[in-house]
Amino acid sequence: MSNSADSPGTESSPTARPRRMRPVRVLTVGIFALAGLLFFVSFDTAKGTNIRTDASLLKLSDLIHERSRKNAELDESNGALREDIEALAERDDGSTEAEDARLAALEEHAGTQELKGEAITVTLNDAPPDATAKLPGYPEPQPDYLVIHQQDLQAVVNAMWQGGAEGIQVMDQRLISTSAVRCVGNTLILQGRVYSPPYTITAVGDPEKLKKALAASPAIQNYMVYVNVYGLGWKVEDEGTTTLPGYSGTVDLHYAEPVD
Repeated sequence: MSNSADSPGTESSPTARPRRMRPVRVLTVGIFALAGLLFFVSFDTAKGTNIRTDASLLKLSDLIHERSRKNAELDESNGALREDIEALAERDDGSTEAEDARLAALEEHAGTQELKGEAITVTLNDAPPDATAKLPGYPEPQPDYLVIHQQDLQAVVNAMWQGGAEGIQVMDQRLISTSAVRCVGNTLILQGRVYSPPYTITAVGDPEKLKKALAASPAIQNYMVYVNVYGLGWKVEDEGTTTLPGYSGTVDLHYAEPVD
């Protein structure tokens, strides 16, 4: 039997021992104290901002797209400066007409001048994220099956060169001999700028020869299986007479040097 001091509903005498806090009450007080501490720490850290959506916590993709935008602006500025330099050089360079003609031919082959002619455009796009196999005998798609890969873009570019393309533009940039078509994840990185699908590739040349070269490419034939089974995007269009812009970036080669 419990002591009268511990019994509920009994009046305690002045000399009775004080009540002891039950373990449940001690635990409840501790929880409230801890919650208060966490609330204070969170408030002090946030300083009035939303920690989950703080705009200062930029994603890496945001940084990449920002750098891409700045690179595009620098390309435009570089192109304008190059035109000014060429205008000044033509005004008083002391060269002969034969030398000027040879230089113009070299610039045309280098891709730094505009190119006008008949053209076709190939557009590649990712498949719908909920795509399923459209033909019997094929497995359900893995995520890798539904996106454009680097080798797909390279296959189109290589086929166009083999088909006699005089010049090629990927997205809004002209390709030159040092251009590298590279993908990181599901984005294209070309000459310091970042692009997302759909991807467009335009080539100036004989449209029929270009189309035949595309159809004859083993890599593109393999890509067409994924087009027919999983719904990857593929479209070939005649552009008629088109003008490709000249390459406006730097043409200087950068390479590693041994340390002395």
